[in-house]
Amino acid sequence: MKRLGNFQVKDYFFVSLQFLLFIAYFIPVDLFRIELPGWLRMIALVLVIFGIGLALFTLFQLRNMLSVFPTPVNSGKLITSGAFSISRHPIYTAIILSAFSFGIFSESAFRLIITILLFIFFYFISNYEEQLLLLKYPEYSNYKKSTRKFL
Repeated sequence: MKRLGNFQVKDYFFVSLQFLLFIAYFIPVDLFRIELPGWLRMIALVLVIFGIGLALFTLFQLRNMLSVFPTPVNSGKLITSGAFSISRHPIYTAIILSAFSFGIFSESAFRLIITILLFIFFYFISNYEEQLLLLKYPEYSNYKKSTRKFL
């Protein structure tokens, strides 16, 4: 794979596709509106807040090792505690949880469809990311065996 600086072209492709999916998620499409009971929408709202909290906690945990690209940063270290003890990809997990829950809360089948596409996308990008993590951190193999990919 061709490299541009420290990043592979694949990194730019994945980030661009993710950006497009995020834009699509927030396009106000009311064609596929679903009616849901109020109690379900309130549970979904709580899950949105939980997902945002998980994302913020994970971002705090990563601090200066954060990158929008799947390639691990040169100065990084393998983190297996905190949010990473329950999921190998807690930010992807938080995004999926928040997107799905907000799709329920906003009664939008369109957002739920985009969430399914995001889940498929995160499945593939996480596989790519894990290949790179295995190369950089030999101990990632044991971590991978003991921790789920997503929640």
